[in-house]
Amino acid sequence: MIAKRTAILIGKAIEKVMRDGKRQPVEEVSLLQSANRFLAEDIVATNPVPAFDRALYDGYAIRAEDTANEPVTLQVIGEIGAGSVFTGDVQPNQAVRIMTGAEMPVGCNAVVMLEDVIERDAQKIEVRQLVQCGARVFLKGAEIQQGACVVAKGTQITPGVIGILATFGYHRVPVFMKPVVGVLATGSELLDVDEPLAPGKIRNSNSYMLLAQVEQAGGEAVYLGKLEDDLEKSVEVMQHALTKVDVLITTGGVSVGDYDYLPAIYAQLGAEVLFNKLAMRPGSVTTVAVLGEQYLFGLSGNPSASFIGFELFVRPLIRQRLGSDIPHLLSVPAVLADDYSAPNQFTQLIRMKSTFCNGQLIASVNGLNMSGAITAIAGVEALAVLPPTTTGYKRGQTVDVLLLAAQKGQAHSYWGDENES
Repeated sequence: MIAKRTAILIGKAIEKVMRDGKRQPVEEVSLLQSANRFLAEDIVATNPVPAFDRALYDGYAIRAEDTANEPVTLQVIGEIGAGSVFTGDVQPNQAVRIMTGAEMPVGCNAVVMLEDVIERDAQKIEVRQLVQCGARVFLKGAEIQQGACVVAKGTQITPGVIGILATFGYHRVPVFMKPVVGVLATGSELLDVDEPLAPGKIRNSNSYMLLAQVEQAGGEAVYLGKLEDDLEKSVEVMQHALTKVDVLITTGGVSVGDYDYLPAIYAQLGAEVLFNKLAMRPGSVTTVAVLGEQYLFGLSGNPSASFIGFELFVRPLIRQRLGSDIPHLLSVPAVLADDYSAPNQFTQLIRMKSTFCNGQLIASVNGLNMSGAITAIAGVEALAVLPPTTTGYKRGQTVDVLLLAAQKGQAHSYWGDENES
């Protein structure tokens, strides 16, 4: 029996999806292969940083107490370059020429810079100021102590994280395996991208857009082809597809037309439908079902609706399975640059460009505001969230927007505080 369509709030729908809570298995990859993956374990410091007391500037390593009665003349007894170690004993009123980053000699506790000394000859310097103990020295463990957690499990591996992994000798990196996400398109009207246009036909743009979104979210994208407008054949194709993937996305076929088979396919598969209608525009027909531990996302065939449906529902699930505690898009306030005068009973999500002016984020419409518009997606930077209204929204009004390009976001969903009213 096909589930009845009852619209639910976006926040309730996201909550249903995120109850999954599953994590991907763990694998190890080389440091060079780890970029943009997600850490499966906390990374701890295998040594203190710095690993030894080191000079912060070129100058002379000295005993600070020798400067108590300045001026003082110090005998230079050696020189240390970065990577070298001075093995001699530094006695009172002695100094060692030192380079930035070099290990401090035993007995020295401060560095005086070149410009702060008078060089009497190659073996003697004069210091005319009191130097504090620890001056211009980066003390052992001052940045991080051995055993401390430096990067948390679930963090995406950025170039900065790569640097940390290398610093602590992680040549093999524990990461979550990428969830395999398959994409199936529906509709006999679809052409492959290399086919010429024909009457009544359109090119299959949604699939390639979604594949790119999957990769950007951290999944492994697999294109599984197209479903024809034949129920029994489509059920067979879906059954076979589910043997290959962790998550299955279909685009199109979730409406109420005579050739929209996805609700019937879910019923024949025995999948539990979590929801099949949303109180939002575009993408109200977005449908999500579960079959065991596999999620089936039925996204709209309209490009903008499909794009938004992925960002709201599929992306957070992928990120959650990769251990991220910030799976959702970052929500921030922004000022509208355009009027949206029409009343609406559902929450609208508008594709936006974003700019800063006088310290404020300004959101302006990015192309044609229609669910079927494809050009509005290119260059989109944010989604403006316009809750139901009887009066519309005016230019200059502050609303919440979801940033698509942000690497960091709040640890909870924007939709968690959605009001039922």
